[in-house]
Amino acid sequence: MNNGPVHVILGASGGIGAALARTLHQTGARLVLAARDAQRLHDVAAPLSADAVPTDALVSGEVDALFAHTIATHGRVDGVAVCVGSILLKPLHLTSDDEFRRTLEQNVLPAFHATRAAVRAMQESGGSIVLFASAASEVGLPNHEAISAAKSAVVGLARSTAATYAAKHIRVNVVAPGLVRTAMSARITQSAPALAASTAMHPLGRIGEADEVARAAAFLLDPANSWITGTVIGIDGGLAQLRGR
Repeated sequence: MNNGPVHVILGASGGIGAALARTLHQTGARLVLAARDAQRLHDVAAPLSADAVPTDALVSGEVDALFAHTIATHGRVDGVAVCVGSILLKPLHLTSDDEFRRTLEQNVLPAFHATRAAVRAMQESGGSIVLFASAASEVGLPNHEAISAAKSAVVGLARSTAATYAAKHIRVNVVAPGLVRTAMSARITQSAPALAASTAMHPLGRIGEADEVARAAAFLLDPANSWITGTVIGIDGGLAQLRGR
């Protein structure tokens, strides 16, 4: 019988979410994976013998049901990662009301819904919550106004929640990636000029891979690192903190 920690990953069918699921599976964790697309979710979960629960993280009732299922099935929730989001690269004067609203909804609501459900589930035993922001929430980047606003809200949510629930031993941290090679970023990474421009922005001279970001999230979920909370870790090739030559 597997007595490993119980981790819930929302957005598990995406590039980073799937990489995190594979990383945590190697540690012996019990996984509850959630995403909107049931087939893609099944494709990730089946090789890992993970529990797959189709969930729209934009709908609070579905997120609450996901956590109720997890507790009913596994008895507890030890860690939660919210790998749900979107990318919008557009200058502010060309960004419509609907684009801005969707960007906020797609990035902030899943974090809010999952974090609220997680702290309710962790009241007695504590645990770790990992949210995902962006290097754009840490440094001003051209044409990132909408996504910067949304991801900055995620950082604020994480830090305030970390402060509120620290006495309950609930840790909340943020991973802030630079550009990572995933299906979500394909419009950029599959365009040679766009990829070259993005690569040049990262002082280490390349974009990131999903496994690199997943390892940072797994580190924050690990109870061995239980003295870390309210922190933003940049996995971004130096983008947010360094100037390239």
